[in-house]
Amino acid sequence: MKTSHLFILIFSVLILSSCNKNSGYGNPEVDFSILQKDYMSWWNYYSKNIILSSDFISLDENSNIISKENFLVLLTSGDYIPIRLSSKDTLLYYKLYKLNSNCDDIKSTIKSESLYSYENFKKEGTQFPKFNFKDLNENIYNKETTKDKIIVLKCWFIHCQKCNEEMPDLNKLVKKYKNRNDIVFISLATDTNQELEKFLTKKIFNYAVVPNQKSFITETLNISTFPTHIIINKKGKISKAVSDFKELSIALNKESLLK
Repeated sequence: MKTSHLFILIFSVLILSSCNKNSGYGNPEVDFSILQKDYMSWWNYYSKNIILSSDFISLDENSNIISKENFLVLLTSGDYIPIRLSSKDTLLYYKLYKLNSNCDDIKSTIKSESLYSYENFKKEGTQFPKFNFKDLNENIYNKETTKDKIIVLKCWFIHCQKCNEEMPDLNKLVKKYKNRNDIVFISLATDTNQELEKFLTKKIFNYAVVPNQKSFITETLNISTFPTHIIINKKGKISKAVSDFKELSIALNKESLLK
């Protein structure tokens, strides 16, 4: 009888140890089994809480730490969704959870979202192509005129609704860093001088606006999603490429603190 009790005790300790090992990075902040049953529930969680461009510790479905690149590659399969873990430390943890086979709508969206994030991730650390921009006010921007500066670049066009909606927030960002002479805000638009000048009589946008950049955006930068924001560090390398203001604000704050 005592032997039986001892066996049960040892077995229980092993189970608890195993559980603690698997949850050592924290527990999921949402119930995955419920989240995957409804597209809008998942999307509302994902769009508000998951930022794939951020710096996070990547965990596979077995709670093993993997590289961010492998994490994003697995996401592009459409077979997983990321969930943030409720961690007690200051680090951010994302873990992969396998989707059921009947979640086609979620699979399709996460595949598209993560593919874009993966393409942007691959740009990080690469040298920004040679450039020579002239804005609507005849100011010239090239490697020499932007030496030792952080460049915040937006790729957009007039009829892009999201591009227009985020402009008030981007103007606030320009104002926030107005005393930083080492940060310059430039936007590359696909539209002509005349189209942009007319547009800007009705819309305030405090970035430098460079017209006729469709070829540079689509062919040189290989960008097809708008808006796309790129942060170029003082060494001329891409430190981050993102899709919206929230991601841009986080990334620029980090870049601005670097010496």
